[in-house]
Amino acid sequence: MIDKLKIYQQAVSIRKKLGESDSSPIDAFNIVQNIPHFSLTLYPMGNNISGMCVKIGKDTVIAINSSMSIGRQNFSIAHELYHYYFDNNQKTIICKKDIGKGNDIEKSADQFAAYFLMPLEEEILNEKRNTITFEKVIELEQLYKVSHQAMLYRLLDEKLITAELMEQYKNNVMRTAANLGYDTSLYKPSRSEKERKTYGYYIKQTQALLEKELISDGKFEQLLLEAFRHDLVFGDESDEGELND
Repeated sequence: MIDKLKIYQQAVSIRKKLGESDSSPIDAFNIVQNIPHFSLTLYPMGNNISGMCVKIGKDTVIAINSSMSIGRQNFSIAHELYHYYFDNNQKTIICKKDIGKGNDIEKSADQFAAYFLMPLEEEILNEKRNTITFEKVIELEQLYKVSHQAMLYRLLDEKLITAELMEQYKNNVMRTAANLGYDTSLYKPSRSEKERKTYGYYIKQTQALLEKELISDGKFEQLLLEAFRHDLVFGDESDEGELND
């Protein structure tokens, strides 16, 4: 049995630690890049794995399945943050795709991600059960940049929808979002040029080693290529015509 109050307090504490307010939407991709000794890798991992967390001494790498939707990747990053901050018993953790299942550690990590990313306003929490419309679900997931499944999980956990209504709300998501005027990229996987990429401490450290002349130019390029950063070695065509206004 997981302790939801404790997990909620953990989520609030990490929000504050990372410089976020209690209720603002969070850009999970960007926020983790500012954590010391923390690297983020995107890599396609098939249908069953959402991500993994590897701790090596004071360094940590989390890998996220880039074949999942962008919204689900955001949720998985927050899930792995729980392992990073609070799961001290394991050095390597591989996480399955299903939300709300697995052992208590995995359930706690999902609960943490839900609280961390989706701090629902009192107006929503005070809604009567089953009065939240399908369109409102789309609005909320677009606000918090999470997958449709993650938002339904959050609302079900708060008893704002029933399991039956949750099943009804699983269809025609992207079409409805488009009809409401939203960008549908939240429901799609990473673009091909971003499906294999490393960000954060690994890149900063590699650059620092080169600047200190502790590695050669060749080793520098090798390390970047191993981290799927071909753009930093060969250049990125998207940089052409860059605007700095």
